[in-house]
Amino acid sequence: MSIMHGSGLLSSSSAAPRPVSVPASLPNHSPASHSAAFPEPPTPAPSPGPFSSSFFYGQPPLQSPEPVEDPYSTSLAYLAHDFSALPRSQREALLSALLDACDTSTLSFVLAYVSPLLKKDPFVVLPNEVCLRILSQVDDARTLARAAQVSKRWAAVVSDDITWKGLCERLHYKDRPADRDYLPTGQGHLSPPFVHTPAYGDAAANAFPLPQNSPNVTTTISVSSPPTSTAPLTNVPISVTSTTTHNGELSMMESTYLPVVASNIRPRSYRTLFKQRYMVDSAWLNGGLVTARHVTTDQGVVTCLHLTKKYIVVALDNSRIHVFTSEGRLIHTLTGHVMGVWAIMPWGDTLVSGGCDRDVRVWDLKTGRCRMVLHGHTSTVRCLKMSDSCTAISGSRDASLRVWDIETGICKHVLLGHQASVRCLEVCGDICVSGSYDTTAKVWSISRGVLLHTLAGHFSQIYALAFDGVKIATGSLDTSVRIWSAESGQCFAVLQGHTSLVGQLQMLGDTLVTGSSDGSTRVWDLKGMTCVHRLAAHDNSVTTLQFDEHRIVTGGSDGRVKVWDIKTGHHIRDLPCTYEAVWRIAFEDEKVVVLASRQNRTHMEVISFSPQVQDWEL
Repeated sequence: MSIMHGSGLLSSSSAAPRPVSVPASLPNHSPASHSAAFPEPPTPAPSPGPFSSSFFYGQPPLQSPEPVEDPYSTSLAYLAHDFSALPRSQREALLSALLDACDTSTLSFVLAYVSPLLKKDPFVVLPNEVCLRILSQVDDARTLARAAQVSKRWAAVVSDDITWKGLCERLHYKDRPADRDYLPTGQGHLSPPFVHTPAYGDAAANAFPLPQNSPNVTTTISVSSPPTSTAPLTNVPISVTSTTTHNGELSMMESTYLPVVASNIRPRSYRTLFKQRYMVDSAWLNGGLVTARHVTTDQGVVTCLHLTKKYIVVALDNSRIHVFTSEGRLIHTLTGHVMGVWAIMPWGDTLVSGGCDRDVRVWDLKTGRCRMVLHGHTSTVRCLKMSDSCTAISGSRDASLRVWDIETGICKHVLLGHQASVRCLEVCGDICVSGSYDTTAKVWSISRGVLLHTLAGHFSQIYALAFDGVKIATGSLDTSVRIWSAESGQCFAVLQGHTSLVGQLQMLGDTLVTGSSDGSTRVWDLKGMTCVHRLAAHDNSVTTLQFDEHRIVTGGSDGRVKVWDIKTGHHIRDLPCTYEAVWRIAFEDEKVVVLASRQNRTHMEVISFSPQVQDWEL
């Protein structure tokens, strides 16, 4: 019987069963059977990382495929080869056709590309002689320095000594010329441009020991200990205090000097000479170092200052003469005169002096001892000069001049003719020119002792004169300067412009520099007898001046020391000194000596403009 009759799905057990159809094969859905039926694609190899074995052991990477040859580059190579094989005319025709086909931007590219190829370095192409000729037209050291930085070839050509020789000649840079060992000036004698400056402890320094005892003089010295630190010697000042007693009178001088490195090494080339002189000129503009300073406790007016290649000699109106080395170290104080010393004249190691005691004294500067005393004048000896190592000429307020043989002490001639005090004199060769308060100047023969000319024309006293062997210049209280012929005695010109006493004169060649009590300094051209520059130098009197071919240095009663450019007349600078009054200055190429008053004491300072040896190559 049927279990569910209504459905018809099941019948009774008596009914015959229906057959069930089974598929021959069914798909297997298990993972194993799935992977076997559909295999997965292979996993790509991992890239070598920082911790892979290929990173540490340097396994070679996979080789990249060879680059495919660029047909454009190959075509260009063939084109360039074929172009170079063409004759010149065909190449020019081809280039012309190509350039005609170019637009403006392409032509600009061609121009920018071709221009550097057409440039040539002249110093590479031209021979050395032509290159040096080109450089000889350059007169600026900065231009040459920049040219040396262009290339090695340019540096080699610029370093040639012929270039620097011409530059040194144009700028008048000279190396110890013999004719400047003794150059007469209004202040004394100039020493040569290169002067030895020994360092502390140098054997050369011992040639001039510290102040020695002179006759009837007791000297005690206190010197600071030598430096024990590693600081450079040039930065360590050395202090010396010397106390001198003479006939019961006490005098003390406080001295400080700064040893500097020797600067007398001769340059081995014109390039080195130029560098050294250039550095000195630069120091004159804005440098300088006080290497020696001396202060006296007693009051005294400085009457004379002379600077030679070995000594600095200072005379005062308190009867003393101080002798220093050229570097500024005190070595002697000469005593013997009574009252003021008004005239001194050094010559080598000999010094001749005269003063209010009417005597002329001859000193040995090496020992500081007086060799002889010459008597004859009846009033103050006001001026002194020497014509040679054995002959001295003295002028006195007794209106006479005397010619002395300082080896024997004999007065060879007495020159009479002035009617008043002999104020100044100059000597050149065998000719002596004297200026007097009687308003005249006289020209004398030293060897014969006779008067050659009387120069009359001033209306007041003559206070200063200059003489170069040909021309004579006289300055007077009548405010004028007159130029005379030494041979004929005629007056060439009267130079006017000052408004007060002309008391300072110096003449070199055709250049005359005058200083006046009106505070002005004037530069004159003696060829045209015209005033080239008028310098408003000082607020009061010009008390001292000196010049060379580069500069003028003036000092005044206003206490200032000024430096001027002699070519342009421009004020260069004031030296950094504070004084009440400046009495005397003397300078050479690399230093200036200043004698001045400050707080009723006499000060002497030596200012050096020398470069240190380590600053310029040898």
